Amino acid sequence: MPELSRRRALTAAAVLATAAGVPTVTALTASAAGPDHHGPAPFDEVYQGRRIEGRPAAGGGHHHHGAGYAVFVDGVELHVMRNADGSWISVVSHYDPVPTPRAAARAAVDELQGAALLPFPAN
Repeated sequence: MPELSRRRALTAAAVLATAAGVPTVTALTASAAGPDHHGPAPFDEVYQGRRIEGRPAAGGGHHHHGAGYAVFVDGVELHVMRNADGSWISVVSHYDPVPTPRAAARAAVDELQGAALLPFPAN
C-alpha cells in the first residue's frame, strides 16, 4: 500500500467534504475573494445641513485603512476604515459598521448632533 502523503490526505478530505455538501475555500464569492479595486463612487452632498464629501484620496491618502478613499464633513477629514468584510467604520461611529463611505459620513453627522468634527491627529 502506498504511503499516505499530505497532498493525498488533503485531496481525500476535500473530496469527502464536497461529497458531504460542505462548501470549500475555492467557493468564495467575488466580494469575499478580495477588495473591490474600483473603489466606492465619489459623493458630494448636503446631509442634515452638513456638507459631506467622499473621493479617492490623492496618492493613496495618509490613512492606509481607508483603502485610498477620503471622507470629509464640512471640509474636515473624517477618518474612515474599510473592514475585511467590505463594511466601513469611522472614528465617530466606530462600533456601527455601514456598507459605504457615504453611509459612514451620514452616521458621523447623526452622531455629532450638530457638533463640529475635530481633525483626527495623524501618526
